[in-house]
Amino acid sequence: MSELASGTETNVREAPRSSRPLEVIGRSSPSNAPPEERYEFFTVVQGYLDRAASIIGTPAYVQSILSQPKNELIVHFPVRMDNGEYRLFKGYRIQHSNILGPYKGGMRYHESASLDDFKALASLMTWKCSLMNLPFGGAKGGIKFNPREVSRAELQRITRRFFHALGGNIGPDYDIPAPDMGTNAQTMAWAMDTYVNTVGMVSKQAVMGVVTGKPITSGGTFGREKATGQGLVFCIQDWARRNHFDLEGKKLMVQGFGNVGSHTAVLLSHLGVSLVAVGDHTGYLYNPEGFNAHRLQSYVQSHGSIAGYPNGNAITREDFFSLQADIFVPAALENQVGVTEAEALQVKLVAEGANGPTTPDGERVLLRRGIEVLPDVIANAGGVTVSYYEWVQNRRSEQWDIEEVETRLREAMENAYSRVAHVALNAGCDFRTACYVVALQRLQQVYEEREIFP
Repeated sequence: MSELASGTETNVREAPRSSRPLEVIGRSSPSNAPPEERYEFFTVVQGYLDRAASIIGTPAYVQSILSQPKNELIVHFPVRMDNGEYRLFKGYRIQHSNILGPYKGGMRYHESASLDDFKALASLMTWKCSLMNLPFGGAKGGIKFNPREVSRAELQRITRRFFHALGGNIGPDYDIPAPDMGTNAQTMAWAMDTYVNTVGMVSKQAVMGVVTGKPITSGGTFGREKATGQGLVFCIQDWARRNHFDLEGKKLMVQGFGNVGSHTAVLLSHLGVSLVAVGDHTGYLYNPEGFNAHRLQSYVQSHGSIAGYPNGNAITREDFFSLQADIFVPAALENQVGVTEAEALQVKLVAEGANGPTTPDGERVLLRRGIEVLPDVIANAGGVTVSYYEWVQNRRSEQWDIEEVETRLREAMENAYSRVAHVALNAGCDFRTACYVVALQRLQQVYEEREIFP
């Protein structure tokens, strides 16, 4: 029988849509929106692929295959809300490439979720996994809604119905979701439990690898929660070492103080870097004496945002980007650093904690001004790398300690950085293009070795 009994269809309503235009919703808070009116994220990512392909002479058929996702899944599913009404949700799972192994990528819950964004994010996962030498391909997905507007019980039902709707389109040997914006370890625990109870598997331990980013007691790994921020800090340290840049006493700005932004700030504070400015969807704060990153992180975890934090002065978005600092970490959404922001920034390094925060035009301005960029494809790859470690532990029925996880992650990040730096130097290209070149070289070699079936 259908989930909706006869006569209840009149209570079904689609999740409410934002009144903002589709082209700009979700790029930042309405009052702090960047000037760009349209940002075709997938087209931007494809431009990076085209640039890398031209440098290494990628065969046209390989470039053509990688120019579009292998599968684009869209599901609509009803969920009973606390008030007894049924609400219809739209969910996505974009599977870009599995030539290197199972699809891998996060699940995002956000009101601005769109097919274009998920296609771009899925392809980015392909490049990250290839760059980091992981046996995974790229995927991304999620649900178009605001998770902050529903109860915990509703969030659980939404998650379970979504993963039930995906059914056999995910699996520990096929497609392995993980947390992303709007989701966390608890979300993954619900997702795993739903899968385990709806898809029969003989190996109960290995089936836990259907998702990563789980709570440690439910098959997760030590170090996963801070992995993306930890990997970003390892990249910053590598950059600083190669550029004879002493991190002690330097100033940091962070846009987006969720999982990635907050852990990056906390970890950098241990290296003597002071967080002087922070922003999220509720606004921006400045403290010339420096925020206590630990306390701010705890406050955000309790309150959901930086709004109301007492130890900072409220400033505008324009003031934020004009502040004097040393390192800027955009860790919010894409399309945050355009030409205007790039001209205003007074930093030495932009380290991308988010995916696609810098526009191509913005990056050209940064490079022209001598501001270096650590691109997302390597800078925030620590998350998927530690997700791989979690997947391996599930398959082996092992539990690694935090020291082993961090040692492996540091080695992986430093190895990737060295390969990218070598290409950038020898090809005379920017760091982002070098990342895509390294990733594309591996993918191209696999296609040339395996050729195309039949």
